Amino acid sequence: MSVDRSPQVGTPANMRELNQRVVLERLRAQGSATRPQIATDTGLSKPTVGQALLDLEQHGLVRTAGRTLAGPGRSAVVYEVNPSAGHVLGIDIGRQLIRVAVADLTGSVVSRLDEKNRARSAGALMRTVREGAEHAVTEAGLRLDDVVATVVGTPGVPDTRSATLQQAPNLPGWERKGLLNELKTVLGTDLVVENDANLSAVGEHEAGAARGADVFVCATVGTGIGMGIVVNGALFRGAHGAAGEVGYLPYGWPTGGLPDFDFTRPRQGMLESAAAAQSVVASAQAHGLAKVRTAKDVFRLAREGDERALRVVEEEATRLAFMVCSVTAVIDPELVVISGGIGKNTDLLSEPLERALAKASPWRPRIVPGELGEEAALTGAIATALHTARDVVFHRRGRAG
Repeated sequence: MSVDRSPQVGTPANMRELNQRVVLERLRAQGSATRPQIATDTGLSKPTVGQALLDLEQHGLVRTAGRTLAGPGRSAVVYEVNPSAGHVLGIDIGRQLIRVAVADLTGSVVSRLDEKNRARSAGALMRTVREGAEHAVTEAGLRLDDVVATVVGTPGVPDTRSATLQQAPNLPGWERKGLLNELKTVLGTDLVVENDANLSAVGEHEAGAARGADVFVCATVGTGIGMGIVVNGALFRGAHGAAGEVGYLPYGWPTGGLPDFDFTRPRQGMLESAAAAQSVVASAQAHGLAKVRTAKDVFRLAREGDERALRVVEEEATRLAFMVCSVTAVIDPELVVISGGIGKNTDLLSEPLERALAKASPWRPRIVPGELGEEAALTGAIATALHTARDVVFHRRGRAG
């Protein structure tokens, strides 16, 4: 029978641990400080802060960062979080590129690797991810076993019950049963696999356009369409992890009948078929822009004033307005962040998007472009890993007996 060795509420050990956490969080949130500064900011007494700092320093969780003048002829020790007390690994598996980063406990990236995704099978992609992780960890002077937490972002919806990724057809073989267990085998058991759009939302919340927002959505519009939803400051995944799969919104649902779609095979949803990058290209070609090959070409022509390209942009904005209206009616977000390849063009899309929204809904959230671009998912992966790692490291090193 297991015994709970956690300090009980109201015991000295419990209070000591709580004080350590308060002091550590103060240093993380606001940076280095002296004992008097920490006491003032936390409301703890100077002796209590001094004991907490002593405990944290002994366990390697904080360190001294020099001295500062605290008054005439006096100096005080400055303390800071020890960034090397633990490290995390963030990985963003994209259709075109694999991004890998190792960060210390302050969130500073200490090594980074970007590699083109040339894999044509799940096995090949698994090897590429493993090699990239090993390379990045080695560059940081570590081993994979030294990593406290790893978070992987990928297209698809993780299903932990079957250890499978669902709806990831653009990564060959990536939907095979047991894939999540295979990833744990090659990357370690302290692994979380998360949808990349969800991590983009976390990234924008942590360090981008959604800082300080309590209820918002982050729509990634590019080769595909996805969305991360944050409610009360926390990622909302839904009952099966599929919250935010807005590519499957019934855009263009035929009147008087059901769509003739077969969802037993991986495929794009209605909205994704209508509004993702390839549809922008198809629309441009239908308007006579026969030489257009990418959505980027369409937006470049629109910026140059091409009337046909501007009409395509207007059509795309109308489709995206359907998405925003649908989500707003259910979630009522204060903010909609648009990212991804098409999301980079919010300067062109915002005006026609606002016009379409004005005709469709009395509720119009603020719409802003993402600030992190292609770094959003990796930033979210690191932030998510740090959330776990900091607590794990505290319990491994700093728990008072």
